[in-house]
Amino acid sequence: MRIDKFLKVSRIIKRRTVSKDACDKDRILINGKPAKPSKEVKVGDIVEVVYMNSTVKFRVLSLENAIKKEDANCMYEVIYD
Repeated sequence: MRIDKFLKVSRIIKRRTVSKDACDKDRILINGKPAKPSKEVKVGDIVEVVYMNSTVKFRVLSLENAIKKEDANCMYEVIYD
């Protein structure tokens, strides 16, 4: 699954265009490397999303094309450093 779609489906970022813009500005890292919007994400990958003043780091647990809002947080596990 593409990283821009994963971020939208998992509800980490609300809109796919916003996740695409974040990738274009190097604010999305997959396994420590900047990711383009089309970069494929796999189960087990470590993704970092850099916001204005904070960073969210999580591990991908599953890839679902469509999922209910209540179950979206089952797609990833937040990692605290």
